[in-house]
Amino acid sequence: MPSVVGLLEQHEVAARRRVEGLREEADRIHAELAVAEQEWQEWTVARRRVDAVLAFGGDNDPHASQNSRDVPKARSQVVVWREGLAWSVLSVDYQRIVQVLADRVRLHQGPLTCQEMAALFGMDVVPARVEALRAKAKRLAARGWLTEAAPGRFTLVKGVTGSGGGS
Repeated sequence: MPSVVGLLEQHEVAARRRVEGLREEADRIHAELAVAEQEWQEWTVARRRVDAVLAFGGDNDPHASQNSRDVPKARSQVVVWREGLAWSVLSVDYQRIVQVLADRVRLHQGPLTCQEMAALFGMDVVPARVEALRAKAKRLAARGWLTEAAPGRFTLVKGVTGSGGGS
């Protein structure tokens, strides 16, 4: 008959091996995620650059183009929305907000609060995260992309319908 201590040691060894295996798998997945995120960022940059080139209509002097204000500048800047403007001119964080609200409109669902958005994005629903989202949503609303249907509840402005523009 095995001893109690011997059985406990066997279970401990098995649990440690399982933890080590899961850590190795988590490390592998984390590395794979980093590669996938990098690739996603590269495609996002490529799409933005193509949009910028197309917005200039081939003009070699971007400052001479009326559309130069539509090209994304710094991450914190949000261009004023106008009919036909693609949301691809927005940074990725702003695009995520517009995308989730566009999905809600498409599914005939109502406005979202910033807490609901944080949960949908898989963020911790803590004041710092919610307030950061609120600041972005308010900025999008101030620039004409979103409307605040009721205090703290955001939806897309009519006409903002897709990443390709007002189609």
